[in-house]
Order: sequence, then C-alpha cells, then structure tokens
Amino acid sequence: MVSCSKMIIKNRLGKPLLEVESTRDHLEGVVLENAHLPEADLREADLYEAYLPGANLKDADLRAANLRGATLRGANLQNADLSGADLSLDNINHAADLCGANLKGALLEDAYLYGAVFDTLTIWPDGYTPDTKTKDNGRPDVR
Repeated sequence: MVSCSKMIIKNRLGKPLLEVESTRDHLEGVVLENAHLPEADLREADLYEAYLPGANLKDADLRAANLRGATLRGANLQNADLSGADLSLDNINHAADLCGANLKGALLEDAYLYGAVFDTLTIWPDGYTPDTKTKDNGRPDVR
C-alpha cells in the first residue's frame, strides 16, 4: 500500500498548507482535485470537507476516515475500503465509482449519492439498501 507521506497539501486558493508526514495530520478542507492516490493509506485521516472531485482513490484504505462533508464527485473509489468511514453530508454523485468498495459500517446520513456507480460487489452498511429510484431531489432513501 502506498503511504501519503511527503505530499504537499494546498488550500482551495492553491496556497501550500503543509507537507503531510502522516495520514493522521489535520487535512480539513484540503484540495486534492484529480489527485492520483491509488492504494493510498488514509486510515483514520481527517478529511473533513475535503475537495476530492475526480481523485483516483482506487484500492485506497480509508477505514475510519472522517470524510464528513467531502466532495467526491467523479472520484474513483473502486475497491476502496471505506469501512467505518464518516461519509455523512458528502457529495459523492456524478459518476463517482464505488464498484467493489467496502462501506460496511460507514455513516451515510444525508450523503448525496445520485449518479454514483456501484455494483454487486459493493458492500453497504448493514440495513442500507441502495435504491436506483431516488427521492428528495436525488437523495437516496437511507434506511
């Protein structure tokens, strides 16, 4: 697995904020648009309100990561381990790829999943059934 060490993180204005030495560094609001992070080890990372549209996080380890309010529009999350992650209030729509992703135990309250792609290998939280029919302006029926 590839670690996230020595990565320069920028804010939304492009200003360098920090060089990440550990995934446990505070990464709130980080901008990683179209970032190439396959197999990244982001366990327990604090990515609150991170901006990750188009990011390649295929096979990434995001177990127990705080992704609350993150933008993952069009992100590649194929086979990513998001078990126990907080994805509540996320914007994961518009062809974000969740095929084969593990979301067991993930928090999906008010996550916007309209248009996200998933398959039979996608593991959902217990009691959650993705619905291809949506309600409430595209928000899935979270059960």
